[in-house]
Amino acid sequence: MPSGRRPGQAFEVKSFGDPMYEAFYGLKQRPFSIVPQAEFLYLTQQHRTALSLLEYGILKPSVFSLITGDIGTGKSTLVRHLLARLGGSVSVGVIGNTHKAFGELLEWSLQAFGLDFRGKDKVEMFQVLSNYLMHEFVKNRRVVLVVDEAQNMSIDALEELRMVSNVNVDRHHLLQIILVGQTRLREKLRLPALQQFAQRIETEFHLRPLAVDDVESYVRYRLKIAGSLDGDLFTADACKAIHRISRGVPRLINLVCDTALVYGFAAARARIDNDLIDELDRDKRDQGGWLFDPVKDTPVKNGFEPVENIGKVPILRAAS
Repeated sequence: MPSGRRPGQAFEVKSFGDPMYEAFYGLKQRPFSIVPQAEFLYLTQQHRTALSLLEYGILKPSVFSLITGDIGTGKSTLVRHLLARLGGSVSVGVIGNTHKAFGELLEWSLQAFGLDFRGKDKVEMFQVLSNYLMHEFVKNRRVVLVVDEAQNMSIDALEELRMVSNVNVDRHHLLQIILVGQTRLREKLRLPALQQFAQRIETEFHLRPLAVDDVESYVRYRLKIAGSLDGDLFTADACKAIHRISRGVPRLINLVCDTALVYGFAAARARIDNDLIDELDRDKRDQGGWLFDPVKDTPVKNGFEPVENIGKVPILRAAS
């Protein structure tokens, strides 16, 4: 339960590293940080299914596994949880920097495993990687390369990744690769030029935003992990409003809930209810809207702007 603070009463801040509302709501830590934290991972049924499929892909083993979802749906956190569960029997490398200037794949792969790539050409780098994979294989250790934000990879880079995966001993593939990316990665993998690559993906799952009932369970779970003894701090109606604003995306749920706790603290509210969430939402709309909402204005193209649509044929007029 909140402390006895009255509206307008000053509140002592003991540490600039912690939000003021923690003590007010009896929390031991911040429950809705957007920084991934393993202890806060809430597994819905779809997350359990995704986790089981990915674990099966590692143990099977599959050469390629794929996990996709919109921004903020918890893809990377889920993969980290999987790798933590597998423990010391797996050697893991992570490539998380696949922006448009993404360079030599072999360099990034060697760097991910802490291997030296400096001053080596492609053939030499491939030999270093092969030697490492063989060394781990002899020790009966699996080697997993996680490629995060893989939707940014070019067709050529994805094809190079397929070639890198071809290191094997007899029927044993020595390198397993988990691709993690946004929805457009799935669209890219359907391109004719990548059909050979796509056919090698044996395990895949697409994470969807949380359903409205899952949002309430998600909020309650995170509050409990953060030390809350009040299971009804966020009312059921408030959680429905949070689902509407966030569209069920976990990262956005965290943003809304964190801001709601600040609002609740400022007004000395014992509960975060629907009225408070509506007030918060109105304030954001008055300030130009939530930053995570896409811009809905239609851009002007080639000096013309759309006026109306009749069927599928747009009528245009010159922009002033």
